[in-house]
Amino acid sequence: CVAADWGERLMSCPSCLPSVRRMETQWEIVESGPADAQRTVLLLPGGMCSAESWAEVMAEPALAGARLVAVTLPGQAGTPAPDDPSVEWFARSTAELAKELGADVVVGFSMGAVVAYEMVVTGAFVGPVVLTSLTLSSPDEPGFFRGLVRLTWVLGRLPMSVLKKGAGSMVKHAPLPPERRVELGAQFARNDTRHMGQALRRYIRWLAVDDDRAQRLADAGVPAWVVHAEKGDGGLTPHERSVLEACPQVRVVTIPGKVFFLPNEVPGVVAGVVAEALAAV
Repeated sequence: CVAADWGERLMSCPSCLPSVRRMETQWEIVESGPADAQRTVLLLPGGMCSAESWAEVMAEPALAGARLVAVTLPGQAGTPAPDDPSVEWFARSTAELAKELGADVVVGFSMGAVVAYEMVVTGAFVGPVVLTSLTLSSPDEPGFFRGLVRLTWVLGRLPMSVLKKGAGSMVKHAPLPPERRVELGAQFARNDTRHMGQALRRYIRWLAVDDDRAQRLADAGVPAWVVHAEKGDGGLTPHERSVLEACPQVRVVTIPGKVFFLPNEVPGVVAGVVAEALAAV
């Protein structure tokens, strides 16, 4: 399922070639697909990633008829950081953008999935959501990651430099074409370690609040797809998984094997799930 020819597919379809523009200097946007499409999908990347990290998914034929809008979350991949880098702020701001764009479906990866989750459980967005590599509580994240973030209180930017270097190393070993690994690595390199620390400290605080987030998603009443790999991209606790699997509006999708960068490594799978979400509108 690796999209080794993602670039060729984008270049062979001029209407699918992403263009970058700014809205109020806050959002970096990559858009593809027919401008007059009946359905619009908003794509939210993971932490440290840019909107362009969705290129492989945007090139998938299953989504050719939809308008696809990917955005970089403010403060990520070198973009200007917000004064309030909390999950709650990102959810409110992204919900406003979704409304402005007329988004029918919101798709998130990792941190982007957390933002999309917060949008639906607060009622800021009421359409279908696809949540890939979603984390709902502290146990869903590796202990070393949480430890690095906490160390920023004592060691300043140094732990984030370690995290940034580690993320770049993971990209180098991803099963992607060499030129694509270079492009994704450049996205990580643009991140400011000070902004990373500020945002991630707020994120682990959000994780630490145990308000049974799986049940909140079930209670939101919106169609939701929660997508994880068997290994590599975090996971769900047994309680979270059982709650979500018991909910008729939620479909839990498990990708076999070890996968970390889901939108890049298995774009066909992700696009297929997004197509299901579009069909539910």
